[in-house]
Amino acid sequence: MPYANISELPKSVRNLPSRAKTIYMKAFNSCWEDLEIEDETAREKASHESAWSAVKEQYEKDDETGEWVKSDGYAGRRSRHRKSRSSGTSLQAKAHA
Repeated sequence: MPYANISELPKSVRNLPSRAKTIYMKAFNSCWEDLEIEDETAREKASHESAWSAVKEQYEKDDETGEWVKSDGYAGRRSRHRKSRSSGTSLQAKAHA
């Protein structure tokens, strides 16, 4: 029972940010297609677990507001990566000067 669009997602997912809903749907559908389990209940459960894991890699629920927000760890990884790339470029420029 893969999802054709975001509006079909279960109620438990509807409070996620738009991008997180897309992540959930893609992860669910991918897992559903990859699993070759005849028991559809088990297949669906595994697909939902996989989808939530994918969302939680990038989002977390704010304890105070209950809203889902980008994880600090995820944003930090991206920032450090960009910083290291830009600082490497400036070091190369200084070396050539």
